[in-house]
Amino acid sequence: MANITAQMVKELREGTGAGMMDCKKALVEAEGDMERAIDILREKGLSKAAKKADRIAAEGLVSVEMNADHTVAAVVEVNSETDFVAKNADFKMFVKDVAQMALVTEKQEIAELLDENHKEGKALKAVLNDRISTIGEKLDVRRFAKLSTDGQIAGYIHGAGKIGVLVEMLTDARSEEVLAMGKDIAMQVAAMNPKYVSRDEVDANYIAHETEILTQQALNEGKPANIVEKMIKGRLEKQLKEVCLLEQTFVKNPDVTVKQLVADTAKKVGSDIKIARVVRFEVGEGIEKKEENFAEEVAKQLK
Repeated sequence: MANITAQMVKELREGTGAGMMDCKKALVEAEGDMERAIDILREKGLSKAAKKADRIAAEGLVSVEMNADHTVAAVVEVNSETDFVAKNADFKMFVKDVAQMALVTEKQEIAELLDENHKEGKALKAVLNDRISTIGEKLDVRRFAKLSTDGQIAGYIHGAGKIGVLVEMLTDARSEEVLAMGKDIAMQVAAMNPKYVSRDEVDANYIAHETEILTQQALNEGKPANIVEKMIKGRLEKQLKEVCLLEQTFVKNPDVTVKQLVADTAKKVGSDIKIARVVRFEVGEGIEKKEENFAEEVAKQLK
């Protein structure tokens, strides 16, 4: 019997997208012949994953997982080609599994997370490829983020998994009121998508760029050059209130800003609260979506 090495299995996995054990069995059956092993996997329908590699996966789900005391949290995005698959119970469970793995991992890169063991007893990458073969669509564990804090973390999922938000709050308080406020702020972030938490984070390049645009807008409107400077200061001030979370009007109570909401809650619980970090994942953001005719797509699948 041919000596089947780990490198051979790795090479076959990368070339076909099939699971590790399936690759090993194919190599054994092929007596180490790589080309024959590929044919065996194709014959068994186990190399589907490779065929999906150039497809666009811009649908899917975002999931959030949290530890018991709200000091560690993770958010993940897993993509599929269609929203139909994203609503599948097995896919939802797989995304939850990925989020739970992200919660406990010490890794920081997707490639490293994919190499870690899934609860099924094999690498997450192999489980992903199994799901691709079963579902028949390209799936992608696109990204994850993990927050750890000495304070508290609140999370929120919007639109049945289309947007996920984590909010880190630096505070000594351990109160349901703090977590409720954090969830409200996470909802704010989901709805308003601020670029920054506070003005302190706004970089000079952003200010310079926006000033240039606002100046040109004012000049194009025919405003006299001597009043343009005052105008753009006012417009820039208004814009900063829109892009900075703490400056925004609170969506659940337009009479206060998010900054005032934080201050009021801090007073109630008797402890300082600072919004330190915010993470917002939206399914498919930044991915160029391919417009498909559904009838044509079905016809392709039937060929």
